[in-house]
Amino acid sequence: MDDSTHRPAWKTLLAFGIIYFVWGSTFYAIRVGVREVPPFLLAGIRFLISGMALYGWTRMRGERGPSGREWGSVAVLAVLIFVGDYGAVFWAEQRVASGLTAVMMATIPAFMALAEILILRTQRLTLRLVAALLIGLGGVGVLVSRSLDLGGAPIERTGAMVLIVGAVSWSIASALARMLPLPESKVVSSGVQMLAGGVFLAVISCARGEYRNFHVESVSGGAWIALAYLIVAGSIIAFTAYVWLLHHESPTKVGTYAYVNPVVAVVLGYFLGGEELGARTVLGTVFVLISVLLITTARAAKSEAMPIASEAK
Repeated sequence: MDDSTHRPAWKTLLAFGIIYFVWGSTFYAIRVGVREVPPFLLAGIRFLISGMALYGWTRMRGERGPSGREWGSVAVLAVLIFVGDYGAVFWAEQRVASGLTAVMMATIPAFMALAEILILRTQRLTLRLVAALLIGLGGVGVLVSRSLDLGGAPIERTGAMVLIVGAVSWSIASALARMLPLPESKVVSSGVQMLAGGVFLAVISCARGEYRNFHVESVSGGAWIALAYLIVAGSIIAFTAYVWLLHHESPTKVGTYAYVNPVVAVVLGYFLGGEELGARTVLGTVFVLISVLLITTARAAKSEAMPIASEAK
């Protein structure tokens, strides 16, 4: 970060704008896509193409590919991240609004904190963390409760449960990623994980018979545009901006996307998708974002060197 005095401010602002807006908007793009394309098929196409593009680019640059042992780690993480988490999001968005999906996935820092306590043993259960976890759970409770008279329909319970499983799966993967042997290059590691994840998602799509009633000619231009946006903007451009920021800004600053993305998703879902934006959505979102803020700032105080992991679709 010693080159900050020579780096144009517009580059930093552009990179932050990309990870804020693009990653926040991918939730709506997924919602558009799964209306016409089966969820696992859509996710598989996205990550197969993205993974081949990223990994192919690194090999053309002469970077080393994964070793046999590293491929084993890649496979484990690909199952947890791309099947367990992304698969859950693509499937759930058939029945859960895009903005609410983003809010539910913003609970990832809370589950990551638990993973650090239970798996890595790098954090202890403090009063601040307990408060943050309870506030986050309260936000989820507001979103799914049928007894609270806040206006607007609560999140469909099956979809909410699947999203929580996805958040837990991502958190476990984030913890294991610090223990497993992986390629040194972040781009190589992410590229092969996307590629492996795309393969697994395609296999699941075949096993579920998603191809049987799917007809390419019936897919509208809007769905194809959504898929292209997810591949190019969501997986390639935004990831490149994220890695660049990690090398030029503090992880604490970069990690602010964790509480900006849900807001972007909720706003876009309201204006573009006609999704509800009532007291229930606002209150649940505020609770979850307060929880994220308490957890991420506590980590920042402990270690500035540790990137803040969160959901980025």
